[in-house]
Amino acid sequence: MAAPAALTESGAYEEASVPALGALRRLLMAPSLDDVSFAGRGFTVEPTPLTQQLEAVPQAVVTGFEWGIEDKDLATTERRLALIAPLNRGFAYEGATMACAIRDTMGPGGHRAADLMRGGGRPHIFLNYIGIGFAMAKLPRPLWKKLVPTLTEPDLYPAMSWLCVDGYGFDRAYFDTDTWVGGQRLDAPYDWDGDPSYWQRAFDQGVGRALWFIHGGHVGNVSAAVRAFAGDRRADLWSGVGLAATFAGGSTPSDLAALRAEAGELAGHLAQGSVFAAKARHHAGFVPEHSEAAVAAFTGRTVEAVARLADGCAATDPEQGAGPAYEVWRRNVRTQLGALVV
Repeated sequence: MAAPAALTESGAYEEASVPALGALRRLLMAPSLDDVSFAGRGFTVEPTPLTQQLEAVPQAVVTGFEWGIEDKDLATTERRLALIAPLNRGFAYEGATMACAIRDTMGPGGHRAADLMRGGGRPHIFLNYIGIGFAMAKLPRPLWKKLVPTLTEPDLYPAMSWLCVDGYGFDRAYFDTDTWVGGQRLDAPYDWDGDPSYWQRAFDQGVGRALWFIHGGHVGNVSAAVRAFAGDRRADLWSGVGLAATFAGGSTPSDLAALRAEAGELAGHLAQGSVFAAKARHHAGFVPEHSEAAVAAFTGRTVEAVARLADGCAATDPEQGAGPAYEVWRRNVRTQLGALVV
């Protein structure tokens, strides 16, 4: 049997036995496929083809994580990820990025996440950031500063690192629903990208995405869950709902129309989330029918049109006091859509 990993003076683990470490990491940090199922989480969701499609999403994340945490070579992980159908490949990359980020923190000089994001994960860059957020949920805050690679290339969208916070919020809500949804707990601010005041807003977009899964895309239940939150949190929650409904699917055209009506005066935030999801799908090179339908229902436009709109709304150098570039981008999207800005 190979020797166990040794703890260095810096507190990092040397990878003396990659298979042993991989099994240990998976045991300690990864839920099983049953654990992430709707029944396993205790969510009251009626089994239908649409809800089964949603349920496959967290299972794809877990699968990607297991490969990313166990594989000795990143090339092996990327070959495995390429076997996942395009519909869920981005979600598998979320899990793999989570694994790579965790491995980077456990060894000196780790750059596995950066290599993945610059390599096979490049088309899924937005979901890669979300995967780092999942890693944040498993690690103590002092280690967070090591998680996000320094990425400056424009097509890696460094301003979108706020999606890490979104992923963290999703994880909290999905795996501790009583606390973060039922109890509506506010998270302690963290100085992310130099703006701790924006932390909760990005976190809440992730909670909104989780609500879509927790309620299996049921329009009435999702809408009621959003309205149960304090009024100043609902806009970001609706943004997350729009993102999840567009990217992951799980609803019919009539459901989508009903969801837009339920959002009421905050429909602009629902639409903004949809635009983000459409941009992510378009960037990855695969746009499923449900994404086309959601974009049409929420914005009245095509995926191609809103992807161009998203590119035109990027804020490369926001003015002082305007908020992080990510928020300026979100606000610009709502303005360009002609929606009510709240």
